[in-house]
Amino acid sequence: MLTQQLLSIGVNHFLTISVILFGLGMFAVMTRKNAIVILMGVELILNAANINFLTFSKYNGGMEGVMFSLFVIVLAAAEAAIALAIVINIFKTFKTVDVSSVDTMKE
Repeated sequence: MLTQQLLSIGVNHFLTISVILFGLGMFAVMTRKNAIVILMGVELILNAANINFLTFSKYNGGMEGVMFSLFVIVLAAAEAAIALAIVINIFKTFKTVDVSSVDTMKE
């Protein structure tokens, strides 16, 4: 009985992991200048949202969180594809992926 209480994972554990992922994602987005690292930060933020959706879905017994999570996964895949295409075009034009050095729309 005591081992089950020690090994049980509750809502607080999932929310703690989600907050850590969200914080790391925000740190990457706010402090980095590399476009690829910024995109990885955005993905961390979206994964933190997925963990929240799935946590509340599991503990409330509904399927809404699972549906929202699937929607966020599809949204993240589309965002990654479009953003990487933009980054490739920026690299072709400016020979860098540093977002602070890209200051014109067309050269």
